[in-house]
Amino acid sequence: MKSLMAGRSDARRQVMQMLYLVDQNPDADLRRIENSIRQELNNPALSDFAWKLFCGVLQAREQLDRRIRATASNWRLERMTITDRNVLRLGLFEMEQYGTPAAVVLNECIEMARDFGTEQSASFVNGILDKLIPRASASTAEASTGPLSTESSGSGS
Repeated sequence: MKSLMAGRSDARRQVMQMLYLVDQNPDADLRRIENSIRQELNNPALSDFAWKLFCGVLQAREQLDRRIRATASNWRLERMTITDRNVLRLGLFEMEQYGTPAAVVLNECIEMARDFGTEQSASFVNGILDKLIPRASASTAEASTGPLSTESSGSGS
């Protein structure tokens, strides 16, 4: 059985995929999505983590989108790829609401963008999320990891 921390990467990926689904189909059945998350992750703690992230992003989507729009001043949210848009929402929500360290969120989101997005997605997500790091954790993230580049590798928690 995977450790909780190692499995969080899988949980985040599942959440991003479900956010993508809802972005494409706003009338998607949330009970089916919850069941899908629970079946896919097959671990109650990870499933709960993923479900809370998913619901939290959906509930806070308007506020998250406002922040992303203000930061990505040269990009309309509607013109971003669906993957990039949802990775940004997920990353911003997790940093702000869960207090997950910015370095962890950046690494996870960059990897998801690399795996699910376009050739430019990792750089784009890195640039926008880096600007969205909550002030309190920004200095901590840079002090502990230095500036992150899209060339960095590894899979965070």
